[in-house]
Amino acid sequence: MDFLPWREAMEQALYGPNGFYVRERPADHFRTSVTAGPLFARAVRELAGRVDDALGRPDPFDVVDVGTGGGELLAMLPDVPTRWRLVGVDRHDPCPALTGLLFANEWLDNVPLDITFDGRVVEVAPDGTERLGAPASAEALAWTERWWPDRRRVEVGLTRDRAWADAVARVQRGLAVAVDYGHVGADRRTSLTGYRDGREVAPVPDGSCDLTAHVAFESCAAGSRLLRQFEALALLGISSVRPDRSMAGTDPRGYLALLAEAGVAAELLDPRGLGAFGWIVHPVGIDDPLRAS
Repeated sequence: MDFLPWREAMEQALYGPNGFYVRERPADHFRTSVTAGPLFARAVRELAGRVDDALGRPDPFDVVDVGTGGGELLAMLPDVPTRWRLVGVDRHDPCPALTGLLFANEWLDNVPLDITFDGRVVEVAPDGTERLGAPASAEALAWTERWWPDRRRVEVGLTRDRAWADAVARVQRGLAVAVDYGHVGADRRTSLTGYRDGREVAPVPDGSCDLTAHVAFESCAAGSRLLRQFEALALLGISSVRPDRSMAGTDPRGYLALLAEAGVAAELLDPRGLGAFGWIVHPVGIDDPLRAS
């Protein structure tokens, strides 16, 4: 069998000629904050508006969606001014320099990463069989010592750290935000897994499934601010308050629409579900628009 380090195997399985993301629509396999409905896009629109105001409403004002997939988030943004320039960036697209908002939803968890065991690189075959390879690099060992010490098997987050730093560097003025699931400190645990058809499956790097691993938040967010999604969305005006039932008699359609919206809001704000996602927030040349006033 052909063995590769996990980072290379993930790259091929996800983004290679027959990779999962080349052939499949993510929305067909797993639910995200974006696919939950337009409420999340409304929150992103509110955030973009705050950044726009902080920058003095430049023309153009950029909204760059990193890991855009099918472009669902950009398509759902409401009331977009004509001077706003909406740009979707996928894995192999160059991210442009921008003045505005860079937003990356569930992107970093799909950035391929190395896995080590007892300081050696873990290699994997297309059927998921693993073996130990060469000693890990000095950089990988140093990262492990700082961010994930005293563990035998480690998902080394260097590639995610570098990807986020590169994205932030593209923002000339404005705000960079990455939204993802991850872990911190004592909660750190190996998390590499696969998803297919809405179910968790074995992480087999043959292109048949999504491959994902949690983001090491403190490492990736070093120099940035970290908050949870339920906190960020609340600051952006998202509430799960249900409409008054008296409205059902006077405006039944409106009542049902607001009831459905409250259900989606509850899902997005749930601290045991989507609300637990981390928001890595990095202002560039402006005050943080997600600071509570």
